[in-house]
Amino acid sequence: MPKKEGIEKLIRPELATFGGYSAATSPETLEGKIEVHIASIIKLDANENLYGCSPRVMRALASYPNFNIYPDDGQTRLRKLLEGYSGVNARHIVAGGGSNQLIDLVLRLFISPGDEVINCVPTFGIYRFSAELCGGSLVEVSRDENFAVNVSAVKAAITKKTKIIFLANPNNPTGTLIPQSDILELLDIGVPVLVDEAYYEFSGETIAPLVSQYQNLMVLRTFSKWAGLAGLRVGYGLFPPKIADYLLRIKMPYNVNVAALVAVEESLKDIDYLMDTVKAIVRERDRLFSELGKVEWLKPFPSQANFIFCQVLKGKAGEIRQKLQEKGILIRYFDQPLLRNFIRISVGKPEHTDTLMKALRETGGS
Repeated sequence: MPKKEGIEKLIRPELATFGGYSAATSPETLEGKIEVHIASIIKLDANENLYGCSPRVMRALASYPNFNIYPDDGQTRLRKLLEGYSGVNARHIVAGGGSNQLIDLVLRLFISPGDEVINCVPTFGIYRFSAELCGGSLVEVSRDENFAVNVSAVKAAITKKTKIIFLANPNNPTGTLIPQSDILELLDIGVPVLVDEAYYEFSGETIAPLVSQYQNLMVLRTFSKWAGLAGLRVGYGLFPPKIADYLLRIKMPYNVNVAALVAVEESLKDIDYLMDTVKAIVRERDRLFSELGKVEWLKPFPSQANFIFCQVLKGKAGEIRQKLQEKGILIRYFDQPLLRNFIRISVGKPEHTDTLMKALRETGGS
């Protein structure tokens, strides 16, 4: 490795090879590089809600008078609102600037350099990102051929250094659900278990009611997907009260901005509207899965989230993604161990599915 000079030699050495996180493509970066105007891009690469947020949010933000005032650092009103929505007492709840921020906070709370984090791969890349950034040692346990968690293998991987087990439910990028009995089996070991329910509203499956019964159960939720607030970055976690108290103590002050607070309150006043869009997305998910199954060079996997995960049986995932991008359709592709030659397609509106399927048929594999 070349000798570091100047300010670089003062940077943490373990970050010299840190790869970061590969985020979704921003449409504005594609201007002039694709066949369509950027306003016509169909963004199916980040599991966003293409129906958008509640109209109440737009109206409330347009008239909100106090953007110059800091929000309540203790999140008192927000936590009470989330209690009403989640059915879990406010003393268990901590909110963050997206659930990603809460993942980081939990790891900061539990992980010292060298402590082990069990990750059931393939799964959400932020778990690896945050664990490595916090100095944790990642222990990867492979899922089976259907992307189910191998509970026996997870239990066998636990050591005295294990501080936390990550479980995405449904899993991203595969859309797979974990049976509650599997989660309970791992909870009974006593190691902290973080269950990420970012796609809960699309699956209807949750373990949140058990947070008050287990001292080692943590559950994460987000408003990014079902409520269409990805751009405002607001999520929340359900924790044992002692853990919640620690997280409130170590979080950055004012970590949820006032625009997000307004948006959450208005979203929770418009549940019927938002749940109608969730139902529409679930219906379209089923149609998209069926349509993708008709493409002979793709193998779609059943999903309980707002996306469909597919294996590319003929051609290369990266080339398919590039051809679709040139037509103004953005999808996610994977080219790494355990995810070699897979793509993930977010569920949009019916017209987005129609345009996507036409483009896939024209692509014909690569």
